[in-house]
Amino acid sequence: MAQSVQDIQAMYAPHRDELLAMAPEALLMRFRDGIETLDPRVFEMDDELLDRAFLDDAGVGKWPIRVVLGHVADTELVQTWRIRRALTEENPVPATWDEATFVDSGIYGGGIGLHGGEAIRPATGAFIAAVYTMRQWTASTLAIVPGEAWERACLHPEFGRLTVREMLAFNTWHLEHHLRFVNLKTERLLGPRPEPEPCAEGGCAKPGCGCG
Repeated sequence: MAQSVQDIQAMYAPHRDELLAMAPEALLMRFRDGIETLDPRVFEMDDELLDRAFLDDAGVGKWPIRVVLGHVADTELVQTWRIRRALTEENPVPATWDEATFVDSGIYGGGIGLHGGEAIRPATGAFIAAVYTMRQWTASTLAIVPGEAWERACLHPEFGRLTVREMLAFNTWHLEHHLRFVNLKTERLLGPRPEPEPCAEGGCAKPGCGCG
């Protein structure tokens, strides 16, 4: 069952003011780097772990990790298009979508593919790469448009008037919200996340490390 508009607003409300109060540069950086909060051990999981559902009382969310990552990739696609339309059109009215029907359709895995008889599971790396790529694209666009463009808006059929800044803030929260549950699931399955190895004196050559 899809979450209602009221449910989503209630979850987002405690974070909304903080995000909207951020300087544009800081909000853009937090948005751009959001995928970095994902526990990288997700890449080490086999299909059984990625597709394991959880009971309500587990406190980590019910959807399997693969489904959550597919959902955030689809959300990123939707939000990217809405922001780009708001930047270029006058008060566009974006289409709504039902996340539950996407999950129920099986497009996030487990269905029978073209080869028949074999369960086909999308690579979770593709979902993560999609989020990363679209966020870099959106961030690079918002970095070059004039400041007043952040106040351009779309007219959402359910949420009403949403500015680019408001959509960016919501999307920043949305990914963080879902990745928190992915990380909780990962800890439940693999144990506590290891502390990162300390950098060598004078810097190191580890991928993504900014120590040097």
